[in-house]
Amino acid sequence: MTNWKYTTEGDVAIITWDMGDRSMNVMTADVIRELDAHVDTVLADDSLKGAVITSAKADMGGGVDLGMLAEIKAQAASSGGHVGEALFGFVWALHSLYRKIEVGGADPKTKKGGKVFAAATPGTALGGVFELLLACHRRFAAENPKAKLGLPETLVGLFPGAGGTTRLVRMLGVMGAADYLLQGKLVNPKKAKAGMLIDEVVPQDDLVAKAVEWVKGSAESDAVKAWDAKGYKIPGGAPYTPQGFQTFLGAIAMTHGKTAGVYPQTNAMLSAVYEGALVDMDTALRIEARWFTSVLMDPRSSAMIRSLFVNKQAIEKGARRPDMPDQKVKSVGIIGAGMMGAGIAFVSARAGIDVVLVDRDQAAADKGRASVEELLDQGVKRKKVTEDQKAEILARVTATADYAGMSGCDLIVEAVFEDPKIKATVTEATEAVIPEDAIFATNTSTLPITGLAKASKRPEQFIGIHFFSPVHKMNLVEIIKGEQTGDIAVAKALDFVRQIKKTPIVVNDARFFYANRCIIPYLNEAMIMVSEGVKPALIENAAKQLGMPVAPLQLTDETSLELGHRIMSATKAQMGDAYVGTGADDVITKLYEGEGRAGRKNGKGFYDYDEKGKRQNLWPDLGTHFPIADEQPELDEVKNRLVLAQVLEAIRAKEENVLVDIREGDVGAILGWGFAPWSGGPLSWVDLTGPSEVVAICDALTAKYGPRFTAPDLLKDIAAKGETFYGRFQPKQAAA
Repeated sequence: MTNWKYTTEGDVAIITWDMGDRSMNVMTADVIRELDAHVDTVLADDSLKGAVITSAKADMGGGVDLGMLAEIKAQAASSGGHVGEALFGFVWALHSLYRKIEVGGADPKTKKGGKVFAAATPGTALGGVFELLLACHRRFAAENPKAKLGLPETLVGLFPGAGGTTRLVRMLGVMGAADYLLQGKLVNPKKAKAGMLIDEVVPQDDLVAKAVEWVKGSAESDAVKAWDAKGYKIPGGAPYTPQGFQTFLGAIAMTHGKTAGVYPQTNAMLSAVYEGALVDMDTALRIEARWFTSVLMDPRSSAMIRSLFVNKQAIEKGARRPDMPDQKVKSVGIIGAGMMGAGIAFVSARAGIDVVLVDRDQAAADKGRASVEELLDQGVKRKKVTEDQKAEILARVTATADYAGMSGCDLIVEAVFEDPKIKATVTEATEAVIPEDAIFATNTSTLPITGLAKASKRPEQFIGIHFFSPVHKMNLVEIIKGEQTGDIAVAKALDFVRQIKKTPIVVNDARFFYANRCIIPYLNEAMIMVSEGVKPALIENAAKQLGMPVAPLQLTDETSLELGHRIMSATKAQMGDAYVGTGADDVITKLYEGEGRAGRKNGKGFYDYDEKGKRQNLWPDLGTHFPIADEQPELDEVKNRLVLAQVLEAIRAKEENVLVDIREGDVGAILGWGFAPWSGGPLSWVDLTGPSEVVAICDALTAKYGPRFTAPDLLKDIAAKGETFYGRFQPKQAAA
């Protein structure tokens, strides 16, 4: 299949990218070979001054096909070849093409006689595709505020390895490139131009014409990049200069402060930057390619790519959707206009869905709608939403105290207080007015769906949709099937989540479902350690060294001690004599009941907060109520307790069939509560660590701290048979 169209306009070639079998252009081996041939044609044609590279699609492209990288590894392994050599071969082919474009056929010694290449992107250009733009001599972007430009590789376990790291540092300097390289920062065309990533932003209709015009009027000097010219120096200084050394140290400190050194891609990228700055451009690119290949060979990066790209993409495309007709939501009724309900209303209206927002009285409903308006105002302030878009979105939200207002809704999302009696009353009142075929979803974080469905006359149409707070920022949505939930309800929930551009996981019913049953033990284990006299700072720093983005005591403050106290009280009431208390109960009771510390929401929790709500230091009096023990545990032991508190619950969820698909277990853990992304998720963590080693750690902790660390039978069976979780459970089509 032809991926590129080659035409000419006078002395300018126009090379247009349009993959017929893809909705989004991506870099594949075939794409690279075809583009390479077209570039050779341009360089060999003396009548041409240069070329414009553009796209026939709305976007330029989404980067390198990571699934193809997995295929390269698999093919090399199955044929007995060297996997690293095969990967380097692909990476170097891409580097060679981009360097060929950059040099433009110029004489290696004089740098003269080169042809110019302009890139013209109509929309989004990410990763390896954006690196193509960087190799060109001038970059044009269409006026498209929704377009995203940048290098997000670090977010999925890689780093920009097709010249992006080397070129961006040479363009902007180490600190100037840091946000784009280390954080995967994406910007729209206007901001890209301000940041010197793009040269010109032009009207969409003039995009190619402007690029062609530039090529026609270009001078010979335009074909020579700054770093190929004599006397070039890296902005801010190279790492081996006095000024550059300080800059580089700052970049290292910033990186390790955010990553704790657990991400292989960031360490490799910093090495590529430092070593590449010591040599010429061609050698620097080879260094970058070698470091990039080493990252591709690292099991941690493979796990991240598998979870955050391959598996996430499969889930979002409907890997677990029942084979049912389209269930696109037209109108959603949301009961409860508090923070959660208003957040759901906001993301729904933003997605083009009509919303009926209901609360106990008109004033409460209006307050919820006002919260939606506040979120839109924030978007206007950040220039992500125009005033016209704000008005259009807000017009979709109707606030009312009358349940009859939901008579035309095809989906209901109940988001009232976590009380089974209140939810039952709301369910009965709602079903009296909504259509017979409407789906009723309860947004609960802890209460079993099957029990709540008893209040419904249509249990097959009753389902759980658990949003995470704040709704407009959190990407994960947990869909919970009750014992009688039907396929149409599941399909409806999944289609709704897709409409609002979130990532869904589908789990079976059980107390706390999947996410909360894993996150609560993590928070509790930290509080148990506080009750034992473990230094709070040791607990928090151990979590950060695990790669957890938010340490457990801080996370408890963020979600609020009040919520923790409420969950504890409700669980006690429902479980009765079966409830087993821990030191965590003592800590949360003392802080919330005894000291009135609710967390960030009232400016005092495990941490103190200033008048503006900014987190300060750990509360100094914590040690007064829970004295610090003379003997402190080893760091590795604290880390193991924190990570296994989460991992063992994930395994038990799989063992009990609450978690059906391990892909959802890993993706849900990373997106839902930030489980160490470098590991690929809790089940990937077991595979990386080694199931037998995990069993040994469990045995040691069980002997010291009790049965909560007992290795589940499933884990022991996998270890005994020399298997892994992904070796046993991963669907074949998701192999990475």
